[in-house]
Amino acid sequence: MNRIVSYIKSLFLLELLAGLWLTAKYFVKPKYTMQYPMEKIPKSNRFRGLHALRRYANGEERCIACKLCEAVCPALAITIDSEPRADGQRRTTRYDIDLFKCIFCGFCEESCPVDSIVETDIHEYHFEKRGENILTKQKLLALGDRYEAEIAKSREQDAAFR
Repeated sequence: MNRIVSYIKSLFLLELLAGLWLTAKYFVKPKYTMQYPMEKIPKSNRFRGLHALRRYANGEERCIACKLCEAVCPALAITIDSEPRADGQRRTTRYDIDLFKCIFCGFCEESCPVDSIVETDIHEYHFEKRGENILTKQKLLALGDRYEAEIAKSREQDAAFR
């Protein structure tokens, strides 16, 4: 019986007609296309984009060079060097993130005990020269300073889920 049914289906090309019907149905429907630079798709508060290093309100950098983010990074994209300061506190001398290696998993952000490294909602960035994919400590701090208001607002909205 199955053989007869499959023969009839192949004879009348029912699968082909079903596919053509589906194509015709979507052909006349209005299209859903975003005009990207002019129209933006709304992002989640938990979107993980470009990294930034934050500072305390007094201007001191938050990173205490505990190296937890370097240890937890599955892609080995973070490199940290540190040394003690004159007052005895340990701070970073080098904090590099290789964005070609980074998989934007958010583990560095989750592991940071002082909320120093964060992933912003910036997703529009590009590189024109070799070496621009490495975010140095100065670049990360500059990003954190520039977008601190947005970062704080995003962290406040996400506080209930932490």
